[in-house]
Amino acid sequence: MTDPSFPAPGRICVPCRLAAIGAVVLAMAGGFAYVAGWLSPQRLTTHRIINAFEADNGSHPGFRRNHAKGVCVSGYFDSNGNASALSSAGVFAPGLTPVIGRFAIPGGNPSAPDTSVPIRSLALMFTQHDGEQWRTGMNSVPVFPVHTPEQFYQQLVAARPDPATGKPDPAALKAFNAANPETKPFQAWVKGHPPSSSFANGSYYSVNAFRFVDANGQARAVRWAMVPETPFAPITDAQKSAKDFLDADLALHLQDGPLRWHLIVTVAAPGDPTDDATQMWPDGRQQIDAGTLVIEHETSQDDGPCRDVNFDPTVLPAGIKTSDDPLLAARSAAYSVSYNRRTREEALNPNLHHLQPNGDRS
Repeated sequence: MTDPSFPAPGRICVPCRLAAIGAVVLAMAGGFAYVAGWLSPQRLTTHRIINAFEADNGSHPGFRRNHAKGVCVSGYFDSNGNASALSSAGVFAPGLTPVIGRFAIPGGNPSAPDTSVPIRSLALMFTQHDGEQWRTGMNSVPVFPVHTPEQFYQQLVAARPDPATGKPDPAALKAFNAANPETKPFQAWVKGHPPSSSFANGSYYSVNAFRFVDANGQARAVRWAMVPETPFAPITDAQKSAKDFLDADLALHLQDGPLRWHLIVTVAAPGDPTDDATQMWPDGRQQIDAGTLVIEHETSQDDGPCRDVNFDPTVLPAGIKTSDDPLLAARSAAYSVSYNRRTREEALNPNLHHLQPNGDRS
């Protein structure tokens, strides 16, 4: 006799199907919960890193959780073809590639003084003629202070402002640096190089290593830098007492015409570390001038072309690949969480940017 709880041959078992669907949903939910850290609160997750940024910088809905204060720029990249032997990416073929970018300072407070940090950043999005994009986020320091995402999170915790003073506890930062000697090259570089007086006269470095792949599939480890034609000048005494000068200075420079940087690609030698952004490669490595970045216009990030761009450094065209640096995957994930949070905040409150102190958003 047939068990009525099972379907006859050829019939669909609705309870079984629902049970299977439920199992898949539970498995997916469990996966999301694990990734988010809900099932393992002590495990480091991207959400915890972004939460740490918010704890350090306060709540600023609608803004990027890092590099919140910035300005949009646009222009083009004029490739001279010199890097085409290293990479098959279309951006390195001779000719022009349109560019959207963003100058900024580190930190999650969009109202922070420009002098609050000694670092400037430049993010760029190159859009090739075939539609592929190359996105890169660069800093004015050629090395990163830490080697791993875990160290980065610990550094954020150590830098959390003391409620009594509103500033980080020097003892906590000192303890972190002592426990993480990898920070020494970064500290030494910052100590020996004053901040630039302008976005326009600073150099910007990829920091992380990447791989250029040529037409034959051969890969070479590289780093790159944008080196300005405008002569470097350190921050002035007058600027040190000014809250906002970088954006206005950039606008003044552009009134005199476009600004230019040379894209200098450095090729690693065998044995050079590609998984550690705290270490610089030795002098004497092969360097190639791949072309000229030309910045023509600057616009408020409130309504400029960079506003809705996630400058994820792992968005790469064919011919460029990531390296084994563990920070790259962490950067990509953190940028995604930050982007999703700020765009959700804007969707829930379309007038959010009108409420901000500077009328800007990221």
